[in-house]
Amino acid sequence: MAQIIMFAVLAVVILAAAFFSVLTSRIMRAATALLFVLFGVAGMYFLLDYTFLGTVQISIYAGGITMVYVFAIHLVNKQTLRGLSERWLGKRTFLAAGLAVVGFVVVAAVFLKNELLNAVVSSSVKGEVPMQKIGTTLMSADKYGYVLPFEFISLFLLACIIGGLVILNKKNKKEA
Repeated sequence: MAQIIMFAVLAVVILAAAFFSVLTSRIMRAATALLFVLFGVAGMYFLLDYTFLGTVQISIYAGGITMVYVFAIHLVNKQTLRGLSERWLGKRTFLAAGLAVVGFVVVAAVFLKNELLNAVVSSSVKGEVPMQKIGTTLMSADKYGYVLPFEFISLFLLACIIGGLVILNKKNKKEA
């Protein structure tokens, strides 16, 4: 019963933070809300006893949001950050809220009909993969190894960081 309550609390936190992240026009608030979403997903992993995935979720993705903070501060003009104001559009907001409620009801009906929630909560650990196998798979260059994709991702992230610094340098030269 406690797992179901924790699942519901985490689901509410994830959904609320995700909606706030999409609806806000301020980049720092959106990044903060996204951080709460990622922590909520990590909580879901811990709830399902996937401690490795939960730890990876916190260390990698939450660290990525910290980088979003740094780039948001450096790349966005200070006057742009001051001048932004959030506007709530009346009819459109109520329409979006109504659609969200309808979507939530549909998802809840599907969960209850298929009893997916009970299957997730009552799943056993007999299919758990040992940590040694995860480490070997992550560091191998075999057919199903992940070293090559990790190298490509690291090069891509390095290119993004360099591109951000180039954009920042161009903006600083224009302001001077």
